[in-house]
Amino acid sequence: MAERQDRGRVEINLDECKGCQLCITVCPVNCLEVTTKLNKQGYLPVDYKGSGCTGCGLCYYACPEPGAITVFRLKKSA
Repeated sequence: MAERQDRGRVEINLDECKGCQLCITVCPVNCLEVTTKLNKQGYLPVDYKGSGCTGCGLCYYACPEPGAITVFRLKKSA
């Protein structure tokens, strides 16, 4: 079975994340996870696992922190 190519990528500003995990809850492909290291504000932030993103943007819309999550849609490769 061929591995599916990612259609998107998520960047999370770890110092802006308050660890509410709303983004994890809404992610349909479970490509986000809670880190084990506290950020500057003393929260356990969420981070991208590195693969699996579809670029849907649900995490961006669920996040209450402006600027914490950026979603990129990747171009299709030939």
